[in-house]
Parts: sequence; structure tokens; C-alpha cells
Amino acid sequence: MEMHEIIRRPLITEKGTQLREVQNQYLFEVDQRASKHQIKGAVEKLFNVHVEDVKTLVVRGKIKRVGRSIGKRSNWKKAYITLKEGEKIEFFEGV
Repeated sequence: MEMHEIIRRPLITEKGTQLREVQNQYLFEVDQRASKHQIKGAVEKLFNVHVEDVKTLVVRGKIKRVGRSIGKRSNWKKAYITLKEGEKIEFFEGV
């Protein structure tokens, strides 16, 4: 898999902002097939930083209803990336 396929998009939320300021953690939506080692390598190459820890979880899709029809949103994978002390990703700082 290519680096841009592994990391789909950054997640910019209130919780993510708190984690970034307090614990130096960043949130990304990643490909469901990606392993922690692949995610770590992609973040290090894309943003030129040193990753200390990667935690992942699968967010289950919600059941949604429109009129009489019922559907389900897709599941997706979230990654919590912890950087080494003193490093930061400049992409998030401009937000």
C-alpha cells in the first residue's frame, strides 16, 4: 500500500485538539487493512517526525434510517499517533 492510501485524512476534533496539546497525540483516519507498523512508517515519511506509539481502533458504523429504508454507515479505522517529546506536525498547527 502507498503512504497516501494508508493515511486517509487527519481528524480535527475537540478531543483531538486536547490530546495534541496535552499528550502530543494526533488523530488520523487510516485504511482498515493497515497495520500499526505501516501506519508508523507512513506518518514518519509523510511528516518527517519520529513516532513513539500507535494505537488503533475500529469505529463501527451507525445504523441510519431515511423514511422507511434502513441503512448502515461503513466501519472505519482511527489511529492515535504519539510523537516523541518536542516534535510536532506542522499541518495541524495552522488550524
